[in-house]
Amino acid sequence: MSQNKKIKSALISVFNKEGLEPIVKKLNQQGVTIYSTGGTQKFINDLGISVVPAEEITEYPSILGGRVKTLHPKIFGGILNREDNAKDVEEMNTFSIPQIDAVIVDLYPFEKTVDSGASNEDIIEKIDIGGISLIRAAAKNYKDVICISSVEDYAEFLGLISSDNGNISIEDRKQFATKSFNVSSHYDSAIFNYFNKEKEEVALKISETQGKALRYGENPHQKGYFFGDFKAMFTKFHGKELSYNNLLDVDAAVNLMNEFNGEEPTFAILKHNNACGVAQRATLREAYIDALAADPVSAFGGVLISNCEIDLATAHEINTLFCEVVIAPSFSAEAETILKGKKNRILLIQNSIKLPETNIRTCLNGILVQEKDTITDDESIIENATNSTPIAQEIEDLLFASKICKHTKSNTIVLAKNKQLYASGTGQTSRVDALNQAIHKAVSFNFNLNGSVMASDAFFPFPDCVEIAKNAGVTAVIQPGGSIKDHLSIDYCNNNNVAMVFTKTRHFKH
Repeated sequence: MSQNKKIKSALISVFNKEGLEPIVKKLNQQGVTIYSTGGTQKFINDLGISVVPAEEITEYPSILGGRVKTLHPKIFGGILNREDNAKDVEEMNTFSIPQIDAVIVDLYPFEKTVDSGASNEDIIEKIDIGGISLIRAAAKNYKDVICISSVEDYAEFLGLISSDNGNISIEDRKQFATKSFNVSSHYDSAIFNYFNKEKEEVALKISETQGKALRYGENPHQKGYFFGDFKAMFTKFHGKELSYNNLLDVDAAVNLMNEFNGEEPTFAILKHNNACGVAQRATLREAYIDALAADPVSAFGGVLISNCEIDLATAHEINTLFCEVVIAPSFSAEAETILKGKKNRILLIQNSIKLPETNIRTCLNGILVQEKDTITDDESIIENATNSTPIAQEIEDLLFASKICKHTKSNTIVLAKNKQLYASGTGQTSRVDALNQAIHKAVSFNFNLNGSVMASDAFFPFPDCVEIAKNAGVTAVIQPGGSIKDHLSIDYCNNNNVAMVFTKTRHFKH
């Protein structure tokens, strides 16, 4: 059998007609026999092109409200027969089955229907049966058939049939088969995940059809890829391509700043997934200046994010710092002009979209999945654990620090005052080490810790941390509580006039 094959017949049955017209016209120009059904048949007829209805092949009408149209041996025999198999050729002749060389099919928009909030009945009707079967059959028999399964591939297919008068190489047929199985497997995963919303079946189906190769992974010797619709979440209007590490930092920045949505102007600076500066102020410029003050050394090469539009005054301040990425809901025109002055600086407008509800990571020879930590500590859930209660400003600072603590690598301690991060101890093997690191860092940047607050991602099994914090100037503490030795920390705070509140929620981050 020749490795190249000319298309002489095509079955076309699509839900989305966009981009189909030039393909149909080119096939007709090349003398290709076109088989079709329903709405697609009418669409082609309206172009003045003749069509052989599928019913003429099957000798059976479309039935059950269109649920059964192409599911017939004479259709699938025309697709699945092996042209170099004598037995197949004999049976094709015996049963008068026409050869089908190309299948152009798309699928009912199941995911869009789910996302639209449609009823279960409407969603079920958008589970394609005939289309998915045609795709699998044509892709399986790529030696003899080319399958075009997505409107995204129309332009490429049109180019193929235009370049060599309809002759398609086996390499191209196999490539389109690969695309087709990508479409079919993704479709089936979406259907399973809809039916398994309550996780009655403990199974994991992940499918992302959009992917991009990155320059490299975490290090230059590692390959890296991003799978997902980045453009749906961000409008990138300036700068170099984002790296693997940039994307991890952007993710951390977005998760942190989501805690401050709708609040006063808040600015954060992150490095290696941890915040090295956060502040909330009356103006964004003030918030940026105070966020930078927490650690201007670590801020070099960091990722910056704001919860409101970046204005000209803030842009002037940012422009003096070397940073990799700046993220905001919007930028003023003047701010854009200033920040575009550094050609490699990545500028991202964050769009409002729904984010995944789970965290997924590889582990050993498998995968770990968990619900995201969606609890944000607020005044309604804190409980006073000590005789002394925090004053209003301390409560604001405690909740501010707790939000940062939640998004910092464990073990962590966060020190803050007047809605400004003073310092954090990150990723330490003991809570005492995390606290000592935070104190040392705050002092090194000339912060006065008297009247500051402390947040911890987990409980204190001993009173050592509250004692160290008190001696450094901390006057209020927020922590989950829950240790069998909570009374030791409570007793120390009561004896030393330190206010402590419990949240009953641990925020480990590994």
